[in-house]
Amino acid sequence: MNRDAAVVVEARRWIGTPYVHQMSVRGAGCDCLGLLRGVWRALYGDEPEVAPPYGPDWDEVAGRDLLWAAARRHLETRAGPGAPGEVLLFRMRAGAVAKHLGLVSAKGRFIHAYARHGVVENTLSAPWARRVVGVFAFPPR
Repeated sequence: MNRDAAVVVEARRWIGTPYVHQMSVRGAGCDCLGLLRGVWRALYGDEPEVAPPYGPDWDEVAGRDLLWAAARRHLETRAGPGAPGEVLLFRMRAGAVAKHLGLVSAKGRFIHAYARHGVVENTLSAPWARRVVGVFAFPPR
C-alpha cells in the first residue's frame, strides 16, 4: 500500500474518537493535531518532535503560526488543492493564525477532529475549502 493510501486507511480508523484537547489516543480522545500525530506514529513509529503544551488559541494573541511552522519542519509542502492522504492546514478566520488540521480522505472529503464532534469525515465544502491555507504530505517512508 502506498503512503497516501496508508494515511487514509489509518485516519479512518480514528473516526469516532472523541474530541479531547491535546490528546492523541485512538478511541480515547484526540484533537486535530492529535489525529495527525496518531497517523504519524502508525506510519513511522516515534513522532518527529514532542508537541509542546498548547492552548486552543494556538498563540493567536502573539500572531505566531506555530502549527504552520511545525508542518513545514516535518511535512512536504504541496501546491494543493489536496489529494487523498494529504494534510490540510486551515485558518479559521481572516487574520487569525492557522490552527486546524485535516487529512484528505477522498476527492472533496476530509477527516478531522472537531470540538463537540470528535473525529469525523466531512465534505470539504466551500466554507471549509476557503479556509485552507496550506497543503502538505507525509514524507516518504
